[in-house]
Amino acid sequence: MKIRVYYQLTKPHVTYGNAITAVAGFLLAANGSIHLLPFLALTIGMTLVIASACVINNYLDIDIDSKMERTKKREMVRGVIPGRHAVIFSIVLGVIGTLLLLATNVLTAIIGVLGWITYVWLYGAWSKRQSIHGTLVGSISGAAPILGGYTAVANTIDTGAVLVFLILFLWQLPEFYSIAIYRRAEYKAAGVPVMTVVKGIKNTKTQIFLYTVAFVIATILLYVTKYTGITYLIVMGVLGAYWIWLGAKGLRASDDNAWSRKMFKFSLTVLVVFSLMISVDAWLP
Repeated sequence: MKIRVYYQLTKPHVTYGNAITAVAGFLLAANGSIHLLPFLALTIGMTLVIASACVINNYLDIDIDSKMERTKKREMVRGVIPGRHAVIFSIVLGVIGTLLLLATNVLTAIIGVLGWITYVWLYGAWSKRQSIHGTLVGSISGAAPILGGYTAVANTIDTGAVLVFLILFLWQLPEFYSIAIYRRAEYKAAGVPVMTVVKGIKNTKTQIFLYTVAFVIATILLYVTKYTGITYLIVMGVLGAYWIWLGAKGLRASDDNAWSRKMFKFSLTVLVVFSLMISVDAWLP
């Protein structure tokens, strides 16, 4: 029972979702030439670092989580695990994960640590609570895993590294802002200054549309710069065009909650397909 509780502290859906992007970044940079040990070190190491950040975030967010419907049953809120134990668990995960990332290269380990610091302190402990721009800070940490996956192979920050980081950064904004629309009342009650609470839903819908367009442009640049092939371009072009169309519909939507839920769910499809396409691109036309 205790093992399951500790496992839930790692926010499995968040951890695995981010770890998938790290794997995708590795496979894109590897371009079909995969070395097993670095791949395993990156995959396990990045997963543990992400899990560590999620655990400590659970600890720091007890006050906010207790006021929101979707989070008020989390383990830390219910007091199932003492805070001290959660912090120790987070440290153990983070140290082991960082050591594994060091087995790939120093640059990747640094990216993992910086991603952890950005998510836990710059986002979770500070900007999320103080500024409407907290989402931008959080998106930096959310783009760190794919960057780390890429550098585990490339061991440098080149054009490909910049583009995959930018793509994941831009993807998170329509995704989170969509959540912020249909969860607006909860964020307001918790005192979290998200875009919908501070600037209103109409402004947020415009932001969603603009960031969706920017995301699609960034995905196409990956083909333009010859990091991916024509199959990737076709698939992401079609998917991106539909996401832009869905975003444009939101500007005139009468039921904002229903539309934002569709936008959020489709954003997950976009992430999965993008990760898959760059992972197998080396074997496609």
